[in-house]
Amino acid sequence: MTQAGRQGSPRNSSGRNTSQRNTSQGGNFAGGFRSGAPKRGGGFGSDRPQRAAKPREERFIDPDEAGSQQGRGASDAKSAKPSSRKPAARKPGAGKTPGTPGALKPKPRTGAPGAAASRAFGSERFGQNLGPVRRPSRKRGPRGDVPQSELHDADGVRLQKVMASAGVASRRVCEEMIAEGRVEVDGQVVTELGVRVDPKTAVIHVDGLRIQLDENLVYMVFNKPKGVVSTMEDPEGRPCISDFLKNNKNKGERLFHVGRLDVATEGLLLLTNDGELANRLTHPSYEVPKTYLVQVRGPFPQGIGAQLKEGVELEDGFASVDSFRLVDSTPGHVLIEVVLHSGKNRIVRRLFDAVGFPVLRLVRVKVGPIGLGDQRQGSIRNLGKQEVGHLLASVGL
Repeated sequence: MTQAGRQGSPRNSSGRNTSQRNTSQGGNFAGGFRSGAPKRGGGFGSDRPQRAAKPREERFIDPDEAGSQQGRGASDAKSAKPSSRKPAARKPGAGKTPGTPGALKPKPRTGAPGAAASRAFGSERFGQNLGPVRRPSRKRGPRGDVPQSELHDADGVRLQKVMASAGVASRRVCEEMIAEGRVEVDGQVVTELGVRVDPKTAVIHVDGLRIQLDENLVYMVFNKPKGVVSTMEDPEGRPCISDFLKNNKNKGERLFHVGRLDVATEGLLLLTNDGELANRLTHPSYEVPKTYLVQVRGPFPQGIGAQLKEGVELEDGFASVDSFRLVDSTPGHVLIEVVLHSGKNRIVRRLFDAVGFPVLRLVRVKVGPIGLGDQRQGSIRNLGKQEVGHLLASVGL
């Protein structure tokens, strides 16, 4: 066949058109990725051979965030591209027996243990990654089994309805939780669906998490900036906590700040009107851990961390840290994470002064199970109900 015949061949012509179309698609993707805006036409990279564009991977959508996807309009649904996800039969391990190495893991059913919907307050944003519920290791006397008939209050509200009203889960899922023995009322496991309780007096736990039924109680986290006094009012006119509550919906509440941070220290302060919780969090017998990031001048010699863990003698007695970890080191500066449960005044600064490394910057990032995360400095947010449950459990409430 002549050169002209090869060029005019329908087969080659079809292949050439397909190559051009793929080149155009690849150019659009690459151009949009590099310049920030998609380009039209097949001019990008036309001086080199192009490969066929690969199908885009489907973005994972969190089930807890799926609700926010609704209401965007029918136009989004029409413009959505078909899914490029492989059928389940073609996935690696699809033909293997469940439970064997390499086999696909079955998806949890809604309402089954381990599913997001069956967790207490599973749809909340905060408190998802706090780990298992931690209770203080305090000796308690033996408790006899209480008949469930004694927990029943004929004038009360059905237990599953109280749980659903508190935001634990739907009423149907709450019934499953009760039947599975995951709910306690006044320290006694309840498995009967007909039990009625008084929401004002009953103490209810789900999977170890305390359900706070008193809507008047407030729990908040404040990321205190440097230079702010840890008081609600200051006679000298310095910035204080109340200055940051002016635009908060709970600004009229009488709140306690749990513990203190000196003026130069930044980080997490808990604010609440729950007096019992505030007392327990600050009482030394509950040993609530507090995590700090400490910046000092480097280099930091070996052995100082072990010395701080063993204990250092201060003017008011021995003090030590529970854990010591080197986080980062740059020329002239070292960042250290320490955890301790002591509530003595300026204890972290005094410990580092005693070993010859004065603190340059100090930030408290965690109190018990509650952490700052990415909360911006100077902001105040309400704790989620999961966070409240973990916090109450950490002091035995």
